[in-house]
Amino acid sequence: MTSEKDKEAWPLSIHSNDRMVKYGTKGAFRDMLGYGAKGVSVKWPKGAKVALNFVINYEEGGEKCILHGDSDMERYINLESIHDYGSRAGFWRLHRLFTKRKTPVTVFAVGMALERNPAVCHALRDQPDWEVASHGYRAMDYHGVDEELEREHLQRTILIHEQLIGKRPVGIYMGKPHENSRRLVVEDGGFKYDSDSYSDDLPYWNMDFEGKLHLVIPNTMTESDLRFQSPNGYPNAEAFAKDLKDTLRYLVEEGRAGHAKMMTVALHCRMARPGRVAALAEFLDFVRSYGRDVWVCTREEIADFWMERHFPKGAGSPMRAVDTPKQFGELLVDFKDPDKKKKKDKDKGADGKRSQDGEDEEDGEDDDEEDDGDIAEGNDDGDII
Repeated sequence: MTSEKDKEAWPLSIHSNDRMVKYGTKGAFRDMLGYGAKGVSVKWPKGAKVALNFVINYEEGGEKCILHGDSDMERYINLESIHDYGSRAGFWRLHRLFTKRKTPVTVFAVGMALERNPAVCHALRDQPDWEVASHGYRAMDYHGVDEELEREHLQRTILIHEQLIGKRPVGIYMGKPHENSRRLVVEDGGFKYDSDSYSDDLPYWNMDFEGKLHLVIPNTMTESDLRFQSPNGYPNAEAFAKDLKDTLRYLVEEGRAGHAKMMTVALHCRMARPGRVAALAEFLDFVRSYGRDVWVCTREEIADFWMERHFPKGAGSPMRAVDTPKQFGELLVDFKDPDKKKKKDKDKGADGKRSQDGEDEEDGEDDDEEDDGDIAEGNDDGDII
């Protein structure tokens, strides 16, 4: 996006990424456009205006600690007991609240933390309406971590889930990922989504990897109880409840105006002190007052919905993987350049074959059928989102 004239005019500050609406490396692109002004029309199940997901981050026992043998740790030894509170008391307080109200929850669980608390694993297995997604093997910063070590951590935590929870995770949130993290997740092939993004109010498709579509369901750093420990965060539980209510109220209003969105409430077991959970209970009562306008669900349910109703046009069936990079490239051409697709359609004979080269072309099963759900569209730069 830069010219020789630019280089001459701005020799000290010019960069090849200047003016790029999407830039970065594979798996770590930044897309500045998103769905744009038009947005995307979303019709959540049963006419809901907002998809609401509660996330419990279970990390206790997976953070860096010299008592585990780590060379460094996040805080003083006595402050580690703050984390211990989460596994000893906080988790159970949240568990009682959500199970009593029969509210589905997604748990982002650190693999090492699960291994340290069999009782929590048993409780998670007994909740069929809960989703246990991965939070990585360790609660740590993976920036700069060797790729092979990170790959081993990923495979190790998947096995821990299979052994202790009874099934592998289909969602993942690393929290502090490496630029390779998403690529490793996609290469594994068993994840429906990751949540290492805060860039939107709706899920979106990532197409940075040849031959594979990957769904991103953004997380939140605003509707989060971690703001209790930030300098300009929640001063008290009342502010927490008010913020959650104000957010949901406005999102419902947007949904009623035709701009349905999702909302995430991020919770951490070590933050689950009585007054804060009382505020959360107050918010749950507020949620109930909206009836069917709010769909309380897990992230896996959101992923399944998005795959079924918002799979990109021209990318085939969400249940059928693209076989080769060549085939995937053709799909990209079709989507990004509709004129080329029209020309290619004209070149096809009535029997579904290309008239020019005689190469067979597979017919899509439902390509021409309309349903009452809208499909994710491209942004102004032609990218599938």
